[in-house]
Amino acid sequence: MSSNSGPFSGELDPDIASLMGISTEKTASKETAETGAPKFNDLFTEEASREKGDREFVDLSKKHFEVITKTVENPKPFFNDKAYYKKVLSGEGEPATKLHQLLTQFLNAEDPQDRSMYRGRLVAAYWDFAASVASKAGRELPVPKKLLLRYGVVSPSFLSREQRSILSKLILENRTGEPVHYVDEWLKKVASGSVRPSATDEVKQKRDNSNQQLLDKIENRRGQREAELGLLRSKIIRLDDLERDLQDQVKLLVNHDTRDDYGGLKDSFNPAQKNALSVINSILHNLSKMDKDINESYSKLAGLDSEVEALTNKAEGAEVGGSVDSRTVVSEFNTVRQMAKLCVGRQGNHFPILMKQYARINERDIGNRENVINEMAAVEALDNGLFLRTFKGQTNRIVPHVILIASYGDNGICWEPFERFNRATSRGRIAIPMYSKNLKEAVVSALADLRWQVAKEKAQHYWMEEGITGRYFQWFDSQRLRGDVKDYFIRDYILWITKESQGTQKLDREVRGIFWRHIPFPQAVKDMLKNRGFVYNELYKKDINISKSDGY
Repeated sequence: MSSNSGPFSGELDPDIASLMGISTEKTASKETAETGAPKFNDLFTEEASREKGDREFVDLSKKHFEVITKTVENPKPFFNDKAYYKKVLSGEGEPATKLHQLLTQFLNAEDPQDRSMYRGRLVAAYWDFAASVASKAGRELPVPKKLLLRYGVVSPSFLSREQRSILSKLILENRTGEPVHYVDEWLKKVASGSVRPSATDEVKQKRDNSNQQLLDKIENRRGQREAELGLLRSKIIRLDDLERDLQDQVKLLVNHDTRDDYGGLKDSFNPAQKNALSVINSILHNLSKMDKDINESYSKLAGLDSEVEALTNKAEGAEVGGSVDSRTVVSEFNTVRQMAKLCVGRQGNHFPILMKQYARINERDIGNRENVINEMAAVEALDNGLFLRTFKGQTNRIVPHVILIASYGDNGICWEPFERFNRATSRGRIAIPMYSKNLKEAVVSALADLRWQVAKEKAQHYWMEEGITGRYFQWFDSQRLRGDVKDYFIRDYILWITKESQGTQKLDREVRGIFWRHIPFPQAVKDMLKNRGFVYNELYKKDINISKSDGY
């Protein structure tokens, strides 16, 4: 979005204007009855209560997203609260004082240069203030503070009536079962220890070297345990499938035809039942092998559990517990801030407060949880392998954590493709801005980034030679292009999903061939595209030829 900061045209609620010390026609009459803005020390108090959570469970049995038809609900009244602004600032001390002062100066400034100066200071003050709120995310935050972290709403008066109405209709709770989180929800999960803090490149606070190595070893073993547990779950899912198949075949086997010509006696096995005998033998063989694999997994888990327990005891009080302190939560919030910067980009609008002149909000294009899931489902329908990850011969569908950030950015980003110590079943982390110009492109760009990083990590040192990254890099290098190869890939992936899937030719011929081979559309889409142009027909014929040979 444009970063231009036109004059504030919103109409402040009388109570908020009075608190900010701004004189308006509506507040003039109230100023005679009140003694002015309350003091911060009188207004703001702190709350305390802590929740603890368990490490998250990744359901490997889910094969696709459920279609969400209800993306909004009846409006809620929280933006009608006249004390909303006071409650947002309450209990945050000096950061709240500074934010309040700079907001007042920013909104009252008439000279463009002064307004630009206050705007820059306000951005930094907001993030300091929001970090103070975030430090309490492990507690049950008041609704206004929660909505500050979730939607970037400092005051409802900064929004139009229509924008307030749309935000008030968004569904607060996660009823989808998918790992898509608003910032307040994400910070609460980090605070409870149910998810690990996001990886960063920053130098961690120095500790005793041997103790740090021990903590790293504990994390490594825990990661191995989670990976093995994920593999075990997928094996048990396969075991369940085999047992159901066995029951179906046995049911077929024992359901004999009868011979009416001999008084209704059971007939011998028919061809389908004879085939069932062969299938049952195969199932029994696979069940025996699966049982052995499951026993091996339980044995590995028992060994890892013992090792983790021994290492934990050896740590002698080192920080290895499930919950985390407020510094870790603030650090995670600062990581979210970096995610927001990447989503916005260098030329975008980095102003962090939601205001009506900056945001175009409508129910269909706002990046709320339900809309984002529907967009992800549409992309996965065209790229079936998007969330598939193979580890030790087991392929699982693993949807990444999606963090919905209250920013004006237009690009989604992948922060990490999976966790450092659990490449098998851990979720990656992607971030998507809520107030983008084009939600579909924001979602697709994040998934393209994820696609690239997962493939690159899989190929490791050979990423310029193998797989989709290798093929694409070789094309990129042959064209003597400049810049980041990943940025070109993301741009082309967006065209692949949004244009080429509809038969609109936008990609370089060679790139189209690379994507057709490595990120193939479902067969139904290919069948449609073969009639949409010569280039698709040729690729379709090539598929047929490959299927008759050893492939390439």
